[in-house]
Amino acid sequence: MHYLLTVIGDSTNEVDDSEPGAVGAFNDQLKADGHWVFGGGLTAPEHATVTDNRGTAPVFTDGPFVESKEYLAGFWVVEADDLDVALALSTGASRACNRKIEVRPFDGLA
Repeated sequence: MHYLLTVIGDSTNEVDDSEPGAVGAFNDQLKADGHWVFGGGLTAPEHATVTDNRGTAPVFTDGPFVESKEYLAGFWVVEADDLDVALALSTGASRACNRKIEVRPFDGLA
């Protein structure tokens, strides 16, 4: 089963110099253990563009969809047998990137 591990950025929690190496080591461990599917970090919310094509023409808006102290800073898609394994992986993710991690299963409809 696939799980999304969402990295929750916080404007009050600055990145420190040790994080890039720690995240790389965590990624390597995910790959070695067969859990890696995909992952990546994201730029800051002010670099976002929102697309809305629900009307007659698409509308593109600069900036984040929602103004918030917390934001999506990155993610991993992992393969795990069950939620307990995904939660165990999330503890390593949280430690590696010094952020909170939200864990959500994919719904299986895709």
